[in-house]
Amino acid sequence: MPELPEVETLRRELKIVKGKVIKSAQVKVSKLVKPLTPVKFQNKIKNKKILEINRRAKLLVIKLSGDLFLIIHLKMSGQLIFKGKLGRVVAGGHPQPGGLDNLPNKFTHIIFSFKDNTKLYFNDMRKFGWMRLVDKSGLEKLSEEFGPEPLEKSFSFFKFTQALNRYPNRKIKQVLMDQSLIAGIGNIYADESCFCAGVLPSRIVEKIKPNEAKKLYNCIIKILKLAVSKKGTSANTYITLDGSKGGMQPYLKVYGRQGMSCKKCKAKIKKIKQNGRGTHFCPKCQK
Repeated sequence: MPELPEVETLRRELKIVKGKVIKSAQVKVSKLVKPLTPVKFQNKIKNKKILEINRRAKLLVIKLSGDLFLIIHLKMSGQLIFKGKLGRVVAGGHPQPGGLDNLPNKFTHIIFSFKDNTKLYFNDMRKFGWMRLVDKSGLEKLSEEFGPEPLEKSFSFFKFTQALNRYPNRKIKQVLMDQSLIAGIGNIYADESCFCAGVLPSRIVEKIKPNEAKKLYNCIIKILKLAVSKKGTSANTYITLDGSKGGMQPYLKVYGRQGMSCKKCKAKIKKIKQNGRGTHFCPKCQK
């Protein structure tokens, strides 16, 4: 699924809908808007104006008039498609079979129609994604489920060590990917951050020395900033809202490079299963 850099890229590009007023919404799959029913969701969002496009962890947070917030999670295969006045179509997220032709199609589950006759489609081949319509207290409650944002100034080394110390017997990658401890880091950037710091993703947290933790902290920020500047990684067919691929792929050092030579030492990159996820590392550069 998209991680922090990919969702941040979509957030920035979704400014294309800022200021638009939602004329109507059509929900075709009820589970995608639970706990509201499709009718209640459609009634609540009707005539609301889009004021801001924000992000929390891997979630898009769209602020609406009337103190409402539309939360969107793309999950494994979600895609947002904007269709402009002249029929120009742009999409971001995970492409669906059949491309962008004949919208809506069998993968289109939610349609937002704006008063200027433009539309925003939510497609999802696997139907794992979801939307929630919440008030301010609901947003705050949802936000509390996540740890600090690693690209905010408030993400200090002290906060990072607090996160590590919560579960000293866990493996470091497991901690990095725990959204309740640090927001937005997934498989790709956990692997890349560990490589940058020279730390094996399978290392137990309590065995990591303070200088290694400091390096890992700096690497997380460095890698995520680079990925945002490159508009994310196009792993699993992710694309940006203008239809282009993310530009981070050439900068990846270990993720998706199993069996290939390490760009630093020429050893073969290895891949193992860790907590059910593919984990990539260099056996020579990482200890």
